[in-house]
Amino acid sequence: MILQSLFQFSSVLRSAVSVHLRRNIGLTAIAFNKAKELDPVQKLFVDKIREYNTKSQKVSGPVDAGPEYQKDVSEDISKLQRLYGEGDLTKFPDFKFQGKICQENQSSDNVSDFKL
Repeated sequence: MILQSLFQFSSVLRSAVSVHLRRNIGLTAIAFNKAKELDPVQKLFVDKIREYNTKSQKVSGPVDAGPEYQKDVSEDISKLQRLYGEGDLTKFPDFKFQGKICQENQSSDNVSDFKL
């Protein structure tokens, strides 16, 4: 009796351990892949992205943008202001909706009717 319950316990323990190991092996594979060194092309690409990020934070705008770029941007903004009116075109517009408000009325047959 004790031997049989011991075998049952050991099979339950084996299945629990196998599930635990399968889960952990999956997680450790991901961790080891991140810990491995990137191939040279990926490493170069990631380094360039990080370098561009630090440069753009210092400049607070596009990196290596010369006077021609600034001239083109100012010309485009002036064209848009002439076409669409005044205002700050570098900022997201502020929408204000004005008009009639819809009111919901419940009818006797539980169908919603909307009135303006």
